[in-house]
Amino acid sequence: MARRMAVGNWKMNGLVQDLGEIDLLKSEHSAPGCGVLICPPATLIARMADHVAGSAIMVGGQDCHAAEAGAHTGDISALMLRDAGASHVILGHSERRADHGEDDATVQAKARAAQAVGLTAIVCVGETEAQRDAGETLDVISRQLDGSLTDDPALLIVAYEPVWAIGTGRTPTLEEIAQLHDAMRAHLGDRFGDKAADIPLLYGGSVKPGNAGEIFAVSNVDGALVGGASLKAADFGQIIAALDAA
Repeated sequence: MARRMAVGNWKMNGLVQDLGEIDLLKSEHSAPGCGVLICPPATLIARMADHVAGSAIMVGGQDCHAAEAGAHTGDISALMLRDAGASHVILGHSERRADHGEDDATVQAKARAAQAVGLTAIVCVGETEAQRDAGETLDVISRQLDGSLTDDPALLIVAYEPVWAIGTGRTPTLEEIAQLHDAMRAHLGDRFGDKAADIPLLYGGSVKPGNAGEIFAVSNVDGALVGGASLKAADFGQIIAALDAA
C-alpha cells in the first residue's frame, strides 16, 4: 500500500455521466507518484472499477456492514464491495457517526469485516467544534483511535477530519494539523510499534487545490481525504499533483 494517498469521497454525488471525470483523471495522471483512490456511491463502484481497469486509480466504498451477509435491507457487505471491484472502504466518517448513530464499537466491527476480506479500512476520526472549543480534541481523537481501530495495521489508513471543517471552507491552522497528526503517529506507535510508521495518516476537511500544497508539507500528513474537490478531475488532479510534489 502506498504511504502517500489522495482519496476522493464523492459522498451522495455522482451519476453514470460523471464517470467522464474519471476518464479525464486517468488520462492526465497515468503514473501518479502517490496512491489515488476514488470512493463513489455504491451505484457506481462496479462501473468505475471498469473505467479505471489497467490504470493507477483505485476504487473504494463509502461504508460497509459488519456482517458478511444476511437480513440487512439496504446495506452492503465488505465482501460485496470487493466483488464489485473495491479495494478500500471509508469507515466511521463523521457524517455516518452523526446521521446514523455509529459509535466506535460499530466502526471497529466494520473495519474488522473489511480487513477480513482484504479491503483496506480508512478509519475516520475527528472532533466537533464544541469539543475543540472545550480543549478536548486530543482526548477525543485518542478515544476514537482506541475504540475504532482493529489490531491489524497492515490494511489500515487513518483519516483525521475535524467535523467543524468538513464542507465549511474552514481548516485548522497548519500548526494545529501538525499537532494532531504528530499525536496520532505517536499514539499508533504506542499500539503498533514499528508498524505504525507504515500507516498513512490523511487530513480531511475543506482540502482544495489552493491549500493542498501547504497541508501536505505538514509533519505526518501523508495525503488527504477530499470531498467536494474530488468531484471534478481539474480540481482533484491539482491536489494529486500537489501531493506528488510534496
